[in-house]
Amino acid sequence: MAYDSSISVSVVVPVYSGEAYLRDLIDELAKVRADWRERGAPMDLSEVILVDDSAIDGSPALLDNLAKEHNWLTVVHMMRNFGQHAATIAGVLHSSGDWVVTLDEDLQHPPAEIETLLRQAVIEGGDIVYARPASAVHEARMRDWASKGFKRLMVFLTGNANIVHFNSFRLIRGSLARAASSVCGYETYFDVALSWFTNRVQFRDLELKDRRFIGSGKSGYSFSRLLSHARRLLISSQVKIVRLFGLVGMAIVAASVIGAGALLVEKVVSPASIVVTGWTSLMLTIVFFGGFITFMIALALEYLSTLVLAAHGKPNFFAVDRSIDEPLARYFASDAA
Repeated sequence: MAYDSSISVSVVVPVYSGEAYLRDLIDELAKVRADWRERGAPMDLSEVILVDDSAIDGSPALLDNLAKEHNWLTVVHMMRNFGQHAATIAGVLHSSGDWVVTLDEDLQHPPAEIETLLRQAVIEGGDIVYARPASAVHEARMRDWASKGFKRLMVFLTGNANIVHFNSFRLIRGSLARAASSVCGYETYFDVALSWFTNRVQFRDLELKDRRFIGSGKSGYSFSRLLSHARRLLISSQVKIVRLFGLVGMAIVAASVIGAGALLVEKVVSPASIVVTGWTSLMLTIVFFGGFITFMIALALEYLSTLVLAAHGKPNFFAVDRSIDEPLARYFASDAA
């Protein structure tokens, strides 16, 4: 069956120390590209953008050589190391695809599964699909538990349930990916910025293995990097726990007022029952102002959080055209039949 239009897919790969994996990665992406074209599929892997984040090995020269061999590769050299998020954002802003896929350089994320993510997004009407590890990624219990524990803590602090599934292997609607990238500031967490634009976020269980960790026993994420991630997540998010503190402050104020009323009634009705005078009223006064101060601090932090999000570029609205998904939806429906 012939299709009138071709949906373009861009792949963005940040590169920091991928010399040992890059050629294999490009070979896998070339297979996906060739397979789609041979099948006459309505999607095309139109470009792969490799972002050299001031790589520490021979990756820069290898990237340039690969770009000479394949005209669908684009290499972006960063002037210094800015980090994975910044490199991803830079690559997305250089993309032009209807859909954008981000993945790691080390084949932890299988390119063959790009179609799996695309199928789910189109059939279920998603704007973002994260690959979710179906089993342990690092094959090291403590490392995986630490990662899960960190994400769950961030969910508790921010109220963003999607954080537990954040992954650098993601499929994003192209217009959304570029819009979110364009508003990202220095401290903006990319995945949080994506959530400002859409709530159509989905997940797909896939087998993902950290080859570097399995081979060396070392992960690229140190404790200091996890703390940096936590800080950026909190700065980019509206911390929901602050509202809990505000409610606690209000409850304390209300309890102290009720206690003061009860004390006043007791003093009028049965003054003899008050053995020690002044102590109860002093404690109620301290509790009242403690609760009031807690409430005012929470209110100020909530207001500050709103200002920070506005400074980060959180939009009031964002429009999207999902009609481009129709050829893909028909293709996947006929393929399933």
